[in-house]
Amino acid sequence: MTTIEDAQPFAFRFDPAHTALVIIDMQRDFIEPGGFGETLGNDVSLLEAIVPACRSVLLAWRAAGGLVVHTRESHAADLSDCPPAKLNRGEPRLRIGDAGPMGRILIAGEPGNQIIRALAPVPGEWVIDKPGKGAFYATGLHERLQIRGVRQLIFMGVTAEVCVQTSMREANDRGYDCLLLEDCTESYFPAFKAATLEMVRAQGGIVGWTAGSESLLTALAGGTS
Repeated sequence: MTTIEDAQPFAFRFDPAHTALVIIDMQRDFIEPGGFGETLGNDVSLLEAIVPACRSVLLAWRAAGGLVVHTRESHAADLSDCPPAKLNRGEPRLRIGDAGPMGRILIAGEPGNQIIRALAPVPGEWVIDKPGKGAFYATGLHERLQIRGVRQLIFMGVTAEVCVQTSMREANDRGYDCLLLEDCTESYFPAFKAATLEMVRAQGGIVGWTAGSESLLTALAGGTS
């Protein structure tokens, strides 16, 4: 077992052989200028800022031989998997399925729907296209993790309060112990990220644990975090 002693609300113990790194929606549409996130009026530089820390974790996890799961929020070209409640969100300049600077917004296969180059999947890593906010909705992810004997999940990605937290809550309900890396997740609204971290670790870790990425890197290297 590997232990992150300074995790909150208390030490997080995990077995790398039965743990997956889950990277939520690090897609061009959300992170790069000109994508869907920016068309909604958001400052995407907030999300770009976590990329170096995410890359460091990803490289270390790969070196340790751990399972990596990437998710993409994406929809079929005909939007048959996108319910009206998700499609009709106020009056943004662009909606899901509309043509944007990087192709159709959040449509599978379009340039903007791809994971950013710095975190691009390599052969053997899982890529989960999800039609909902959570990684477990209509994806078969739980069943695949069970087959692999995965019992714990380490999360990073965007946005903290929406797809990341939703995925963690889904995972918690399915019996996984979950750790969220504090400097590897972000929101367009800093207050929302802060609230998410507090909610995750509240009441003795009601959803899971949080820790800095350096603590994980130290633990993977055999040190004490």
